[in-house]
Amino acid sequence: MPRGKRRSAADMGPEEEDRYHSKRLRNTSSSTRRYTKSEDTSSFSQKRCIAWFREYTSADEPELLGPEGMEKFCEDIGVEPENVVMLVLAWKMNARQMGFFTQQEWLKGLTELQCDTIQKVQSKLDYLRSLLNDPSSFKSIYRYAYDFARDKDQRSMEMETAKAMLQLLLGKHWSLFGQFSLFLDASKYKVINKDQWANILEFSRTIINDLSNYDVDGAWPVMLDEFVEWLKASKNNEIRRS
Repeated sequence: MPRGKRRSAADMGPEEEDRYHSKRLRNTSSSTRRYTKSEDTSSFSQKRCIAWFREYTSADEPELLGPEGMEKFCEDIGVEPENVVMLVLAWKMNARQMGFFTQQEWLKGLTELQCDTIQKVQSKLDYLRSLLNDPSSFKSIYRYAYDFARDKDQRSMEMETAKAMLQLLLGKHWSLFGQFSLFLDASKYKVINKDQWANILEFSRTIINDLSNYDVDGAWPVMLDEFVEWLKASKNNEIRRS
């Protein structure tokens, strides 16, 4: 059955017009109340944050978000698990183990960010990425990454893990990273310790590409002395071949 033509206020009698405007006023008031209620939910809620966390955990371990939950969380916020922004988010949470968030860690980080929904985290992604451009924050994130990514049963980081993390953190910013990665492949090193890890960042920030400001008598780890020797030998070989 076709709908009848909607009548305008001009087609109505005085009583009908009064009822019409009263109804419009009630609807406007109702919309205002709904808008106000919606605004209330924009403020951070710890209860809502925990409820959201539980969407990614199991009944067996309700206070631990594991690899499967992490994959779903990353999918929901539209970020690949390997994206560096996930490392920054983990740093904000002070998460102890890669691939896992405890409820306490989740609450710490997301309370600081004031995020309790997918949309709110998405709105913070650019801010989290921007922290990588701040030298002080980057240094803190870089140092955090060592303990976060290493196997907790070992004091040092496995080389494959170290190379992946170095690629993530320094690959786009250190012009010598490609050569350093090749050096590591050819070297005897199977792990990287914490002192070496910290000094790699310092080296990448202070030593220029031609190595002219590298002090062989400085307090650099032997690994970096060997890298400099390897790099100079590689350049000499290239000159001889050309």
